[in-house]
Amino acid sequence: MKTRFTALAALTALGVAAAALAQNPRGAADTTLAGKKVTIDYGRPALKGRDLVALLKQLPPDHIWRAGENQVTIFATETPLAIGGKIVPAGKYSLYVHAGEKGAWALILNRDLGVPLGKIWDKAPDNMKNEPWPHLDDYTKAIGAQEVVRAKMKAAKVGAPADLFAISFAPKGKGADLTLAWGNEAWSVDVTPVK
Repeated sequence: MKTRFTALAALTALGVAAAALAQNPRGAADTTLAGKKVTIDYGRPALKGRDLVALLKQLPPDHIWRAGENQVTIFATETPLAIGGKIVPAGKYSLYVHAGEKGAWALILNRDLGVPLGKIWDKAPDNMKNEPWPHLDDYTKAIGAQEVVRAKMKAAKVGAPADLFAISFAPKGKGADLTLAWGNEAWSVDVTPVK
């Protein structure tokens, strides 16, 4: 029964997400490290009065969140990086977050760049059928083995509550702080170039 409910919820979320495509713009974060570009392309969900803690309680059992909405969040780097002290080769990755039950967050980069929307939703609009979508259910079983890094994040200060989810880079020494912020919460991790 739970599997049926989860599948129905995922399909409903796809329909809602497709309708939301025109409402919330895609976001982009970028920085230059060691003379090379690092970029993140992501969807920007809005809280619209909802409670972030309540939303996080709706995550699947593995507590993996797609760090955005609609198309998969993509992290691309032209140079090798250390993220939270862990090495990430130059390349393109999908970005997820492990939102632990006790508030501990971890940034995840994965080699899997998503699944075409048309393969998981037969009513996908023609212009969206080939757009890469994140793995919404059972991340661990589906693509967990393709993880490149899972780096612990630390709580960060929030300047002002943010209705729209935001990802940003801020210079820090030879590297940058990568911060994810939504509502009254923010989490960050160090990103530095590797020589």
